[in-house]
Amino acid sequence: IYSCLFFFLGFSTNLLLSQTPKHILAQTNNETEILCDLKMENAGVYWHRWSQEKQIFEFLVFSNTLGKATYGANINQDKFSVHGTSSHIAYILHISHLHASDNGTYYCSFSQSSQLFLGSGTWLGVVDALPLKTTLAPLSKKPVLCITKSKAAGKKGACSPLVWVPLAAVILVLLLSLVPTAHRFHRKHPATPWGQ
Repeated sequence: IYSCLFFFLGFSTNLLLSQTPKHILAQTNNETEILCDLKMENAGVYWHRWSQEKQIFEFLVFSNTLGKATYGANINQDKFSVHGTSSHIAYILHISHLHASDNGTYYCSFSQSSQLFLGSGTWLGVVDALPLKTTLAPLSKKPVLCITKSKAAGKKGACSPLVWVPLAAVILVLLLSLVPTAHRFHRKHPATPWGQ
């Protein structure tokens, strides 16, 4: 019931705070940070995590404007820390020693006038190895690729019909001219059975 009420109150009023980034993909044993930017003064920020695997919504840590942190039950204090700004409207959750058990969606929230304001959430995925970034080489180095941005570009590009149609015709003529030569060669040198 608490989780349902928490989400209902939060998502109906989350315009008063923004949370970034929306997605994080990090490597095991590394660290990461999530920013919670509030639009109004507050007494501090709560951080929660929704675990899809465990199907639980757990309280991680509360940090007040003085920087004092209060941790939830069974929460590793060496893993989570919160840093606030001097204006007390922005808070950063720092997560260290990342592990697969840290996977989940993290939410920042604060209470004001008996209401609970909830952030939009940050999905965190922890993997053993990050995927390699792939970049496309310039088109000038790979003439096989043909990307036409306009009609004018299509007339002059390496893949233009004005270039490959005559080229294909020449190759076809060369192949056809080899047929009679191969036929004559076969007649002059007929195949002989093995052993003769």
